[in-house]
Amino acid sequence: MLANPAIRLIQPLGYRENLSLTADATLVITDCGGLQEETTFLGVPCLTVRPNTERPVTVSHGTNTVVDCDFDLALKMLESIPAGSYKSGSSVPGWDGKAAERIADVLIDEWRNGKIARF
Repeated sequence: MLANPAIRLIQPLGYRENLSLTADATLVITDCGGLQEETTFLGVPCLTVRPNTERPVTVSHGTNTVVDCDFDLALKMLESIPAGSYKSGSSVPGWDGKAAERIADVLIDEWRNGKIARF
């Protein structure tokens, strides 16, 4: 049994259910790269329990902190959230919801310039 009733262990969720919980979370602790991105996009503090991340933009621009197994660092970050001093993150270049438009523009330009025959 957990000592803190505000913490609940749950069964695995589907993507939408997980995203809903993430959006409403005060904090996410994870080892998942996808959650590092989602928390950054949603502005939710994230502690990554791994020695590194394949998504460094979530640390440099986002709300992610890689704590590895450093309990003291994790505790310091946990304390900073209710104190209001945890980083808030900033906008990530290219994360504006318009990636499909940019991809379509590139494909159209390539087609117009004869670099691709048809699509």
